[in-house]
Amino acid sequence: MKKIFINIMILSSLVITGCNDSFLDKTPVTELTEETAFNSYDNFKAFMWPCYEMFTNTTIRTSIAPDAAWGANGPYLGDVDAGYLQKNNISGYNEFANQVKGSTASGNGWDFSSFIRRINIMWSHLDASQMTQAEKDHWRAVGNFFHSFWYMELIDRFGDVPWVDTVLDDSSPEAYGPRISRDIVAKNVMTNLKWAYENIGDFNDGENTINKDCILFAISRFGLREGTWRKYHGLAGGDEYLKECVAANAILMESYPTLYTGTDHSPASGYGEMWTTEDLKGIPGIILYKSYVENINPHGACYVEHTSSHPIEMNQFTVDLYLMKNGKPIANSNSGYQGEGKDMYHIFRDRDPRLYQTVIPPYKVKEEKGDYSTWSFTDNEDDKEYIEIMGRNESCSNPGVGMKRLPGQNWTAKLVPEIPRLGVGAYVMCRSGYYVWKNWDNWETNFNNGNLNTADKPIFKIEEILLNEAEAQYELNGSIDQTKVDATINKLRERAGVDDMVVADINDSFDPNRGKYYPKDNENGVLVDPVLWEIRRERIVELMGEGFGFYDIRRWRMAPWFLNRVTVGTWVKKEVANAAGLTLYNPVTGESDGINGSLAEGNVFLFPKPKGWLEKYYLYQVPTTEIVLNDKLEQNPGW
Repeated sequence: MKKIFINIMILSSLVITGCNDSFLDKTPVTELTEETAFNSYDNFKAFMWPCYEMFTNTTIRTSIAPDAAWGANGPYLGDVDAGYLQKNNISGYNEFANQVKGSTASGNGWDFSSFIRRINIMWSHLDASQMTQAEKDHWRAVGNFFHSFWYMELIDRFGDVPWVDTVLDDSSPEAYGPRISRDIVAKNVMTNLKWAYENIGDFNDGENTINKDCILFAISRFGLREGTWRKYHGLAGGDEYLKECVAANAILMESYPTLYTGTDHSPASGYGEMWTTEDLKGIPGIILYKSYVENINPHGACYVEHTSSHPIEMNQFTVDLYLMKNGKPIANSNSGYQGEGKDMYHIFRDRDPRLYQTVIPPYKVKEEKGDYSTWSFTDNEDDKEYIEIMGRNESCSNPGVGMKRLPGQNWTAKLVPEIPRLGVGAYVMCRSGYYVWKNWDNWETNFNNGNLNTADKPIFKIEEILLNEAEAQYELNGSIDQTKVDATINKLRERAGVDDMVVADINDSFDPNRGKYYPKDNENGVLVDPVLWEIRRERIVELMGEGFGFYDIRRWRMAPWFLNRVTVGTWVKKEVANAAGLTLYNPVTGESDGINGSLAEGNVFLFPKPKGWLEKYYLYQVPTTEIVLNDKLEQNPGW
């Protein structure tokens, strides 16, 4: 039986008032809480359980969506805003690229009351408790972790922010004070995390709870994020954070040497099944996860991806980032890529199988009983190529058997006869042709408008640490040796079935289409070093759909490269596009070719060239209401 890391029975035994959205709304804590709730170790444990909701609070873009609306408000949106993915409707254009991100009166992630206030209340009662010093240190360390994890988000969004580590009331100067320098706040976060690692001790708060490894994970993530932000945004001290990242990585990589390889035997199944496995307890590489249990806290992520409500698709630009299985970019002269000017069968042929685990591969079957109860193969061998690669969906039932098997089916087990399935409205359709199915499997039961899914979801996993290590090593040294690549990127590639990255083979011509970063006041951009580009590519592919994109393109200062372009879908015949209410992209004009255009085939036109990324978007706007309430707060540049 799976265990949920938030114990609902304990949560219900202790209620705290006053954790409201506004920074200045400080409702007094009840007498029950103040006088009786902070004596024993278990009292503190019960009080801190709600902080685990931070991992389902989608203010943090990598958090797990708490309900079925995975594509509406979950981690996909971090990659939508980065331009890796998009929503599959005509109004789903990128709000940052099109300069329609409006002014914010409240919210926007400017929150110092909900989690921060709870942690500060806990800290304020430690000294008077009946616990031993080691127990007090443990709970201060757990508080440090959650306080730091939320501040990581605040720093990323706003840069300079108030530092709040005590319970505030109307007389507290911090409530009406200025923003504190990012330098100071970031150092406080790293100092608190390191103290937490040294002092959390070996206590048993239950399975799947915050421990030393989780703290190291936060050090690694924050160290890489802050170190690279400082490097590419002209701030001093970046190497200090990168070194902390590397030190944390070394311990975690030794503790978690093995990657999960999956059960369903499709290519890169371990990569894909990290999101579709019933129980992640004991799975190699899992450090912390969200557990889902039938009749207690089921979700609907798998169900939604079998319906017409799933809004997330990939574009051709992102598909083109995926390597060939031989480890070469598609633009490399030795890649063997067959997809230029060809259909989706050719575009997907011999590609990194992580693409197949993220986007439904192409196929076509006949809707008739024959080979199986609801379908038969066509006479075209190409139509069955990816069915054989992913495995045959022999049952077509609800629930079915296995993971991402083909042909697909909707939530009622109704057959999806072919992919790509262009258009919108009906089940498992999208405008680009590249339908994202990260949470899709066959074995989970689905029901209309019901949350019945129980696949666990990873929160911290060793794959991110391997990517952090490769990137941090390069950023610290200006290069990376083959030994470090073998210990990081090539472990991921081996699991995926992609040939090794060989540093000596990578030069300026390795990928003629590699990306650019944009130093401030440089509109033309600078080509990313070819080795560093391959490290970043690996990160994009391995973490696709997990919410990291908007963090990454901002810290790398690469947002214009990813966002300032026409968005197109797969290559199809004109009549196929028109039948779906779509048009083709004309590369000569840079616009839609129109219903009556001259092109006979081409890429599906999705969104026109946008107005372009603005410098001010690298930091979020401080909500205007907060500035009205506190005249010492200064707004971020450009807002």
